[in-house]
Amino acid sequence: MESSGAVAERGLRAPAWLEELVPATPPKVPWRDVVRFAVTIPAPLAVAVAVEGGIEPGPALGAGVFATTGALARGLAPQPGPLRDRLRRIAAATVFGGVGLVVGQYASGGGWAAVLVIAVMSALAALISAINSALSLGALQLLVYTALGSGLTTSLPAVAEVGFFVAGAAWATLTTLVQYATESTDPDRTAVATVFTRIGELLSAVGSPGTEEARRRLTTALNDAYDRVIRSRSRTAGRSRELSELAGVLNASAPLVEGTVATVRAGVPADPHDITAVHALAAAVGSGWELPAERPERLENGEPTRRAVRHGIRLVWNVVGDPEERAGAAVLRDEPDWRTRLRDLTDRTVASPDSRAFAVRLALCMAIAEVARQVLPIPRPYWVLLTVAIVLKPDFGSVFTRAVQRGAGTLLGVLVGSLLLTLIPRSPWVLVAMAVAAAVLPWARAANFGLFAVFQTPLVIMLLDLAVPGGSGLVAARLLDTLIGCAIVLVFGYLLWPQTWRAPLDDALRDAALALDAFVDAAFTGDAAERRRARRRDYRALTELQTQLQRRLAEPPPISTRAAAWWPVIVQLERTSDAVTEAVIAIRSGEPAPDPAQVAVLRRAIRQLEEDVRTHQAPDDAEILADGVLAPVAREVDTARRLVREAAPSGAVRAG
Repeated sequence: MESSGAVAERGLRAPAWLEELVPATPPKVPWRDVVRFAVTIPAPLAVAVAVEGGIEPGPALGAGVFATTGALARGLAPQPGPLRDRLRRIAAATVFGGVGLVVGQYASGGGWAAVLVIAVMSALAALISAINSALSLGALQLLVYTALGSGLTTSLPAVAEVGFFVAGAAWATLTTLVQYATESTDPDRTAVATVFTRIGELLSAVGSPGTEEARRRLTTALNDAYDRVIRSRSRTAGRSRELSELAGVLNASAPLVEGTVATVRAGVPADPHDITAVHALAAAVGSGWELPAERPERLENGEPTRRAVRHGIRLVWNVVGDPEERAGAAVLRDEPDWRTRLRDLTDRTVASPDSRAFAVRLALCMAIAEVARQVLPIPRPYWVLLTVAIVLKPDFGSVFTRAVQRGAGTLLGVLVGSLLLTLIPRSPWVLVAMAVAAAVLPWARAANFGLFAVFQTPLVIMLLDLAVPGGSGLVAARLLDTLIGCAIVLVFGYLLWPQTWRAPLDDALRDAALALDAFVDAAFTGDAAERRRARRRDYRALTELQTQLQRRLAEPPPISTRAAAWWPVIVQLERTSDAVTEAVIAIRSGEPAPDPAQVAVLRRAIRQLEEDVRTHQAPDDAEILADGVLAPVAREVDTARRLVREAAPSGAVRAG
């Protein structure tokens, strides 16, 4: 919850939604990616220029342009992660990019047939993007290269254009593999090690103002580690011993996480020896260092939360130090059959109202852009289509944020690219400028959409100008095309769809309340495995709730203002989850278990809280009566109910 000082400070700063558009903390520079991009992307074009003896129109230059487009699409595909995930993204970008180039040629003419082709491909891209992140990238490449294919013409036959595109993709794949082979760390192992690093940071932060932020970082690390390792292990059908061992380490860390959260909740300073031991575990998992021969001694006396932390450390110590223990601690996951996979695919795409609505919006915007391409009396109007494809990226989130960031970035990128063409028209120095722009892309991608567009746009402009010379006279036309494209997205992809003005914060609030109810049930009536799974689901729901809040804060008022009113409720739900964890630790330390009748009353109040949010009604002000380990949990739930009443304008709760 923000203090009065923080609120006063907020009054001297820019609005929250504007701060969300322009993040203040720059990301770290990924130097290895910077070098790879600077070498990979302009290299095919450099070969073509060397063969041709300069930048002269001809088959060699056309081949270089298409190979560079392939390298660009593939270079943007890999993200930090396991090699199989990187290759999956590369494959999706290659296949869909190639399909887009072919389909774009059928949309290069005029008439309603071209509009229909663009609309169908856009709807397909929207549905594909809902399946997973790799296909979301592929769907974006499908749109971008369909737009490029509609206006990029060379003297090469269509088959040769696609062939050189694939050759450029193969070159980018090779450099990605070389980079991966020379990396010293395994992303899966690093993700698990980060969990223990975050535990150590949270233990060190007990009692300090940074406790809440440290706890959220731990939750994020746990989510990332479970998503990465367990997903990777399940995809190898359990045949990878190393992944099974890492999953075992994660499973064994549950008591340590519970003890750490309870320690923070109780405000008990952590034992310095425990902090040192946790960081030793992180080093052993991440770098393969040997653990000290003697594990920390058992604590027989002292605060229950300290004893719980020490107990958790000793359990993990055994698992990390013994490969057989690591493999044995892993929980095997059953592979879903094809019917389950098909049902899940259907649920994500055509059966999802969000996916269907996005498909309609994207098809509408792209169809309008195609009509504009055909009727606008300006050079290269296909840039309108390309702008809409880039701005209305086929995934979910804040359309307003993406449109503003992408629009502003694209406008600035057009100016930069046109200025470069004026200073170095069709000169080999263009290759140097392209290398510099490409080198910045990995860093800009991690910053925000707008900064990425600032450097991506001039790269595309210089590439297109080599294929179809236009000169600096196209600056005004490109700016006008970009403005038209952004206007199409904001009007037909945002303003006409009120449901897109908000992230589903109300749904996330209800899901978090239901997950909390399930956690309370498992905590006081279930076994250790059920409690661990319920706690993970609860904290994952809280993380999703935070994500939805951030999306709404990125919208302009009054949307962001209403979202900010729910921030104290979200914090209180996190505190309630921590209180349940503390109660579990207390019971494990010898405190009597709560009366089942009181647990039932507490769960009824939590479910009522979910219903209050769902039906937009303010909860009553009756206090929950509970004693023993359940009393702190009841107090936190009472506070959450009070905050819901305060957040409800004029007695009516509206989360959206």
